Amino acid sequence: MELLLNSPILGIILSVFTFQIGILIFRRINFMLLHPFIISVLLIIPILLIFNIPLGSYMIGGDLITFFLGPATVVLAIPLYNEIKTLKKHYIPILVSVITGSTIAIVSVILIGQILNLSPALIVTLIPKSITNPIGIELSKQLGGDPAITVASIVFTGLLGAIVASFTCRWLGIKNPMAIGLALGTSAHAMGTSRALELGETEGAMAGLAIGLAGLATVLLAPIFVHWLM
Repeated sequence: MELLLNSPILGIILSVFTFQIGILIFRRINFMLLHPFIISVLLIIPILLIFNIPLGSYMIGGDLITFFLGPATVVLAIPLYNEIKTLKKHYIPILVSVITGSTIAIVSVILIGQILNLSPALIVTLIPKSITNPIGIELSKQLGGDPAITVASIVFTGLLGAIVASFTCRWLGIKNPMAIGLALGTSAHAMGTSRALELGETEGAMAGLAIGLAGLATVLLAPIFVHWLM
């Protein structure tokens, strides 16, 4: 048991096993609040408590998984490459919409955080909330935030965006598939893209494109706005 607690095997197996259970539950129920990531977290916490497993022992394997999130960021180049023709054809509206959405996401966190008198560390932790986990974690570290809280904010933002997106678009009268996809990908990253794929092929493609562009825009813009507004 001591050998298991001091090796990455425990964290890796527990993470993969609970996530697979989450996938099975999500496919059967198909409800965004039961996303595999959420199910995995809800299963891992009681397992650690019941079996009195130290968080540090779990994180030996958990940190190894986190390490591979960095290289996984390269995968975001695939939807950019696949949609390069669309990007070239409509590059102005695509870039304007993604940059505008990313800017609003950053500035709103900073201004609301200052209004609520949040600490600077917490504000910069929440800034990457609208981009995908691999990029968000690294950006949070660079800004001096807490990556664990950043991950929680990213998950919450993705779930909220995926849930309210359809209602918001209908309420605002937005029917253009490209606009819907870009909005979902920019504001709700991978979870928003999953929802976009359910709405249509064009929506899904644009959302996948927006994930990479929004991540890049946020990485470039966040340090500027943090320095300027804070």
